Amino acid sequence: MEFPPGAQPEGLCPICADERQYIPGGTQRWMRTGDLVTDGHELTLTELEPGLTAIASPEIGIGQSALLVQTTGGNLLFDVPGLITEQIIAWLQSCGGLAGIVASHPHMYGVQQQYSQAFGGVPIYVAQADARWVQYSSSAIKLWKDAFEVLPSITLKQLGGHFPGSTVACWQAGADGRGVLLAGDAIFPVADGNVTFLRSYPNRIPLSAPVVRRMAKSLEELEFDRLYNNFASCVRTDAQRIVQFSADRYARWVSGEFDHLT
Repeated sequence: MEFPPGAQPEGLCPICADERQYIPGGTQRWMRTGDLVTDGHELTLTELEPGLTAIASPEIGIGQSALLVQTTGGNLLFDVPGLITEQIIAWLQSCGGLAGIVASHPHMYGVQQQYSQAFGGVPIYVAQADARWVQYSSSAIKLWKDAFEVLPSITLKQLGGHFPGSTVACWQAGADGRGVLLAGDAIFPVADGNVTFLRSYPNRIPLSAPVVRRMAKSLEELEFDRLYNNFASCVRTDAQRIVQFSADRYARWVSGEFDHLT
């Protein structure tokens, strides 16, 4: 979680102290981005498919993978690493820079202000429902509520669930035109090829049946065949059907329909 430059903030980071997360060992440490670089931390690049690249920071924060989506109208950084380096700035410049930045939810804000500043103050789109979690603000922050096309062929939509403003991006040109859903961890691939939905992943706090059904219903209008989460895990094909099946399975279990089996 990014805080403004200056003196060390007082108290705990509210994201770390929230019930969805935890502080390993109970001790929080404040770090400066430059110190992380000096300590040898780097970002890795993995092409997931044409036009989509994962930018990972495996040893920073929770080790998320940001996703760079390249379109004819500019590039979108979806979810943000907790690290920025001269090397990644140069690589992004070679790809055409950034036209916008959006995080799926507050755990993925990363160093979004630093990425925006490195590319001339490009917009950072923050879900209005989650605005209170932003710790480092500027005029680059653009609050939004209703679904909209952030760049050509990329639609942003707030699903709620994990956070009230949990956001997905539907990239219509992805998967050879069949559509890709960038889901953050509003929707999370699991071992049997399906997906799940949780308020907290590390603490295994569930969501209710009505919330999960609402999320699935909200996705029906989006067309996608593939899904990536915020660690670059993937449902390769038939993702829309799998999301709907998984939501129904989850809702039936948490509503008590199968209690006789437990």
